[in-house]
Amino acid sequence: MIGVFLDTETNGLNAIHHRILEIAFKIVDLKDGTVKEEFQTLVSQPIEIWEKSDQESLRINGFTWEEISKGKTARHVSQTIIDLFTKWEIKRKKAVFICQNPSFDRVFFSQLIDSDTQELLRWPYHWLDLASMYWALSLERAKAHAGPLPWETGFSKDLIASQYQLPGEEKPHRAMNGVAHLLLCYQAVVGFPEMIQGGVK
Repeated sequence: MIGVFLDTETNGLNAIHHRILEIAFKIVDLKDGTVKEEFQTLVSQPIEIWEKSDQESLRINGFTWEEISKGKTARHVSQTIIDLFTKWEIKRKKAVFICQNPSFDRVFFSQLIDSDTQELLRWPYHWLDLASMYWALSLERAKAHAGPLPWETGFSKDLIASQYQLPGEEKPHRAMNGVAHLLLCYQAVVGFPEMIQGGVK
C-alpha cells in the first residue's frame, strides 16, 4: 500500500475565492517507510487572484507576489502530478492520501485536477487525517489507563508532535515542511510495520 503524504498552501481559506499557491507530496511505501518520490512546486496565479488574498494566510505561509508570479502554471503542475501518479500506480485499493487536514487540502487539490478527472483516473477517494489516527489510538490508551484522552492533549499536528517529544513544524508554513512534519508524526503515531532501524529513508 502506498501513502501520498500531501500538503498545500493557499492564499486564503475559501476555495471559491482563493487558490492554491504551493503543493508538495511524498509517495511512501506504508510497509517500510521508503520514500519512492517527492514533489514540490509553486503554482502561479494571476494578479487578480493574488489581490483577493487573505492577509492572515499570507502571514502564516510567508509568500510574496514575486514568488508566486514565478511559479509553474496550474496546467503544468496538474500534468506533472498525473504523470507521477501514473508512474507509481496511485490507484484505489493500492494507495491512500494522508494529510493533516484533508477536507482543506482535497478541495484545493481539486482546483488542479478536477473530481471528474480524478474519478476517470481511479485515484484513491480515501483521504486520511493524522488527527483521527491519533484520536483513536489515544482513546485506546486512555481506556487502558495508559495515557490521557485526546481532547485533554489537543490534536493539532504540533500538539500531537509534542506528545511524542517531536519538534513542531518549521516556520513559515510551507508545503514540503508540512509534508516532512506530517511524515515524522505519522511514523511516531502509527509507524511502518517493516521499517528498517534508523528512520524514514
